[in-house]
Amino acid sequence: MAEAYIIDAVRTPRGVGKVGKGALAHMHPQHLAATVLKAIAERNDLDTRDVDDVIWSTSSQKGKQGGDLGRMAALDAGYDVTSSGMTLDRFCGGGITSVNLAAAQVMSGMADLVVAGGSEMMSYTASAMQEEMQAGIRPLGMGSGNDRLRAVHPQSHQGVCGDAIATMEGFTREELDALALRSQQNADRAIREGRFDKSLVPVTDESGTVVLDREEFPRPQTTAEGLADLQPSFGKIAKMPLDEQGTTFGGLVTQKYPDLEIEHFHHAGNSSGVVDGAAAILLASKEYAEKHGMKPRARIVATANMGDDPTLMLNAPVPAAKKVLEKAGLTKDDIDVWEINEAFAVVAAKFIRDLDLPEEKVNPNGGAIALGHPIGATGSILIGTALDELERTGGRYGLVTMCAAGGMAPAIVIERVEDFAD
Repeated sequence: MAEAYIIDAVRTPRGVGKVGKGALAHMHPQHLAATVLKAIAERNDLDTRDVDDVIWSTSSQKGKQGGDLGRMAALDAGYDVTSSGMTLDRFCGGGITSVNLAAAQVMSGMADLVVAGGSEMMSYTASAMQEEMQAGIRPLGMGSGNDRLRAVHPQSHQGVCGDAIATMEGFTREELDALALRSQQNADRAIREGRFDKSLVPVTDESGTVVLDREEFPRPQTTAEGLADLQPSFGKIAKMPLDEQGTTFGGLVTQKYPDLEIEHFHHAGNSSGVVDGAAAILLASKEYAEKHGMKPRARIVATANMGDDPTLMLNAPVPAAKKVLEKAGLTKDDIDVWEINEAFAVVAAKFIRDLDLPEEKVNPNGGAIALGHPIGATGSILIGTALDELERTGGRYGLVTMCAAGGMAPAIVIERVEDFAD
């Protein structure tokens, strides 16, 4: 099987995902995606006629984010018309899946040069969802699903799932807040030390004026006392009626786990932030890289997908990590950098505990609690972040995984390349 190499990784800063508050919220999603596609082409002097495909991740493909954003953003970025594009949805996991599929294309010999990545304008999708609800339309996952499917695999609100898992697994509010504080502290240190600078590209408007060139979401002033004062966010949501029969989000969980009394631990300070962002990763075959004088930064070692209980939704990362390690022929002790998306504090806390990992190797530069989670883009962002950290520290292997709705988790292992000739 051929090798697939990561040539480069870029991303935008993450802007607060609220209309009127976020620096990127007024922009068109296509422009945000085009920003990173253009940047990765320019940084690597790409002849975009050679790009076999653009594989893009966007979770909420509606309105401005609909219509195959991968293809349209590539055209907006000035790519040659011969460079095709597609857009996929694996909920939160799409940004890893786009890279995994690109790697598979290269490793199979069906492609030599692919750009993968993703974007999400949560400032837009949140307002679009509110408009739908006001019109009496319940978005997917909020009671509009197939009744038979819901009877077999009830699927609740992700925040309620996070609280249910924390209750079942015996985590305390203090433990989850401590992880959230560490995320903020790690992100603050990373920003101050310029650890993100290699991959970060500014977002400009049509006139070339810089709109955002720094992370907008982090709250470095966060304290343990401040986190302790925040009220849980999902208690009221757990009681929200979804249909005429009085089904609630909490009831969807207890339908499968009838003895569970859900305690509510998660709040705005220990849950992932709502942000706008985009990321792109350039992958190439060894032959193409050698022919065009490219210096790869990493090699794709293995990829995997895993499903788990849809009702609890967030528990697939641990089995996904085990599966991809087995495919890679590695053990957890071989991994120098772990990136697990901090969808909710319990996801990362359970990941660290179940795999018995040293905290300093997990999300060493902060995670989505501090930096935000632009759903379709986050996986690609994390791959680039892991690569930057491997290069900074001289580490060899990085593993990236994340939970996704429906009880899924994609995963990938990358290896930093020191001497391409070998």
